[in-house]
Amino acid sequence: MRHSITRSEELFKEAQQVIPGGVNSPVRAFKAVGGTPRFIARAQGAYLWDADGNQLLDYIGSWGPMILGHNHPAVVAAIQQALSEGLSYGAPTEREIRLAQRVREAYPSADLVRFVSSGTEATMSALRLARGYTGRDRIVKFRGNYHGHADSLLVQAGSGLLTGGTPSSAGVPQAFAELTLVADYNEPQALEDLFQRYGEEIAAVIFEPVVGNAGVLIPTPTFLEALHHLTRRYGALLIADEVMTGFRLAKGGAVELFGLKPDLICWGKILGGGLPVGAYGGRAEIMQQVAPLGPVYQAGTLSGNPLSMAAGLATLETLFQDPPYERLEAYGAALEQGLQTLFAEAGLPVAINRVGSMITVFFREGPVQTYTEAVASDTERFKAFFHGLLQRGVYWPPSQFEAAFFSTAHGPEELDKTLEAVAQALKEPAAFAG
Repeated sequence: MRHSITRSEELFKEAQQVIPGGVNSPVRAFKAVGGTPRFIARAQGAYLWDADGNQLLDYIGSWGPMILGHNHPAVVAAIQQALSEGLSYGAPTEREIRLAQRVREAYPSADLVRFVSSGTEATMSALRLARGYTGRDRIVKFRGNYHGHADSLLVQAGSGLLTGGTPSSAGVPQAFAELTLVADYNEPQALEDLFQRYGEEIAAVIFEPVVGNAGVLIPTPTFLEALHHLTRRYGALLIADEVMTGFRLAKGGAVELFGLKPDLICWGKILGGGLPVGAYGGRAEIMQQVAPLGPVYQAGTLSGNPLSMAAGLATLETLFQDPPYERLEAYGAALEQGLQTLFAEAGLPVAINRVGSMITVFFREGPVQTYTEAVASDTERFKAFFHGLLQRGVYWPPSQFEAAFFSTAHGPEELDKTLEAVAQALKEPAAFAG
């Protein structure tokens, strides 16, 4: 039977003529799973509709921002009000103050907050600030932690943990990479080894409290203890990248959930309610080094954009007025248990990592705590899992190494639909063999 061309296929072919790879962010191209990416026409609540009219239960949530579901009425109303007043001013507005106050309410250790336009800008700016504040050049990141696409952060380990990194992207100068040291997440000894050798040169350690871009990796207590102890001992700053976890895992994000004490915090995603935004903040003595108060320069025409501020303010106010975290935990626990049962019945080994409303199914025996363990997953089985769900109207992230997210719009009906789709997909043994 001849395959009829879908509208998504037509659009993808057209997109590739004018956009590199046909997409504006690589994971959207479906290269990790094969097939044609779905072009989305609209969204509402827990669902997306693609260009062919197919309804999809969404577990991507725009990669994290949509904790209230798509098109939440309070957020839409706030954007419409701001829209009626103008798109951008290049000047301060009251909404910037109100949103910063809300951030500080959730994160009391953040004395001052600076808004930017993306998570990449937030982490890049926080690292520049750390270098300016400490007078040091080296930074430490962890393999499998993604902090945006700034040059210093697109680095993996070199020949060993005690060497400078090498670029993991063309266009990143080796000189930049050499200032970035790479350790393994959840391996305290590797971090201590770096500090013993380079401690007096390290400006900051940046980390994801819960990793989202290697699949979900959950920090161990000993790892968190080492992070705090070593940075304090050697005078380096500790930077928590809460772009994914901020306001999602708790009102005060991972800082609240795990009792963290970072010097600087980076936010994004939920902070903009679905519109482009980022922010960084921390102790006053550090943040006062940012221009115009201090010598560390950072600026942006669209920083504090009134539409993003309105969307973010409405999102946080909705979250704070009726905290959804117990409901999200209940949904997540039921989803996790349901998946565990289905895979066990199918005799298929998986490790399921979940914190709150972030979850990953790793196709391998568990536990999975490190990047090395994560990348040992069976990606062919994941492809079968992904397409088995997509064919049944459930849109899981198109990579083994991305977190799935769910929202307050996901309820019992969505839970049943998800588990039924998994159950049906697992009845195709050939797809999951070997």
